[in-house]
Amino acid sequence: MKFAIASLFALVALASAAPAVEQTPKPIAILRSSENGPNPDGSYNWSYETENGIQAQEQGELRSFAKSADAESNGAAVVAQGAFSYTADDGTPISLTYIADENGFQPQGAHLPVTPAVPEGILRALEWIANHPEEDKLTK
Repeated sequence: MKFAIASLFALVALASAAPAVEQTPKPIAILRSSENGPNPDGSYNWSYETENGIQAQEQGELRSFAKSADAESNGAAVVAQGAFSYTADDGTPISLTYIADENGFQPQGAHLPVTPAVPEGILRALEWIANHPEEDKLTK
């Protein structure tokens, strides 16, 4: 009898420790999709929308820029701008627009954190330091 009870407990332990059978998620249909490029001038654009509400689009172009103020030659890079939106797991609508250029990736969206304002006392201290560089040299 003790052996039967011990065997039953072992069987229950094995069954509860067994990995759950993962179900393959249902594929999400693409409702709309377009693509153009890259074109000979370096421009392109694309967009798509899925049945679960995801939307995205981007367009870009090749733009010339000066490598630096001292540089004699110029460079070129792709400058892109776009947007995407979806619904977060908690039901919050997420929408983001962006530009990516010589100044880096610059996203904008209501859900993104915002840097707090610099306290007035810190601003005054920085202004005082900028106006008194000679005292900085005395401490070095």
